[in-house]
Amino acid sequence: MSSVLAIPGKTIEILPKIDGDDDRVRKALVHMMAVAWDVRVATGELAALDVQRDTVLELVIRLFARRLLTAVRRGPPRRYIESEDDLKVLRGRLNVVRQFSHFAARPDTLACRFDDLSADTPLNRVLKAAVVRLARVSRSSANTRRLAELAARLAFAGDTANPLDEPVRLDRTNTRFHDLYRLACLFLAGSWQSTTRGASEGFSLLFPMYELFERFVGKSLVRALGPHRQVHLQPRARSALVDERDEKIFELRPDAVIEATDGVRPVVLDTKWKELKPGEANLGVAQADVYQMLAYARAYGSERLVLLYPWHTALDNAPGLLRIWSAVDALGQDVRLDIATVDVASQTEITSVLRTIVNAPTALRSRAGARSAIREG
Repeated sequence: MSSVLAIPGKTIEILPKIDGDDDRVRKALVHMMAVAWDVRVATGELAALDVQRDTVLELVIRLFARRLLTAVRRGPPRRYIESEDDLKVLRGRLNVVRQFSHFAARPDTLACRFDDLSADTPLNRVLKAAVVRLARVSRSSANTRRLAELAARLAFAGDTANPLDEPVRLDRTNTRFHDLYRLACLFLAGSWQSTTRGASEGFSLLFPMYELFERFVGKSLVRALGPHRQVHLQPRARSALVDERDEKIFELRPDAVIEATDGVRPVVLDTKWKELKPGEANLGVAQADVYQMLAYARAYGSERLVLLYPWHTALDNAPGLLRIWSAVDALGQDVRLDIATVDVASQTEITSVLRTIVNAPTALRSRAGARSAIREG
């Protein structure tokens, strides 16, 4: 679990176990969050963040505020909104029903219905709600100044009680705001929990690392394989371990299934936010995780499985394939189980490492090779 708790006069930050000093960990977290929520962040942007002085929360706020200011200074997104008004001259088209029911004896007044170009759109209301919320919790003077300018520039947008329910439409007319909208929703979502007691407001950012790692790897897989291999994230379960009255109770749903190509069966991949132990024969891989993967092999017709872990410096290999084990599924078929790692702190190598892992040759080792290591798990 990683968390930041902001209370009046104090900020408490709990960082996950990632190799490197706190600065590297904060950059890694911001990078993982950006990838997980489809926000494109350049390496230079991360380098420009003041990781020595700011918490993860302030870093993400700074990234959001900088980008939103740049976009809003070029002009906020606008949309034509259907409006009605009673005017002296015709604008748009005549509202015939209202004209003859209210102004039949008033030829000097016309009931008009027209499209009005307005900046008070659902998208701007969501962005404004995020700015207002962040302005109440930011402890950084630089962030506070940027958020104050943003609040002034977005003053035209109305207030909304439920910003996540706003009917936002993302299209080519507001492309530069797509990533900003996703970040705004992240700030406004339930996982960013706001707590209030008395007149003081607190704000906490809580997210389980295993969920962030899973989402980060999934999105990175899609980017790495591109159009060449189709990746299904959290695919619909094909079967279950237990059925009761035709209802699936324990569904078999891995983190990712990479579609087959050229006669090769699909590759099933599952992430584990756990630290591998190089001093143990089975690397500390849980036996229950191996059983789970063998069940996936049966359900998805796969002969190659990948358990993916975060890399750390105590391992004797660089990020990538660490071990290749062979096993036998419930039907006596040979199955290859790969133990692999990725360095979550690397912003440039993650896609190439994942591509290498997935596209590795699929030939199995002999059954006598390493099945004993699995049994010892």
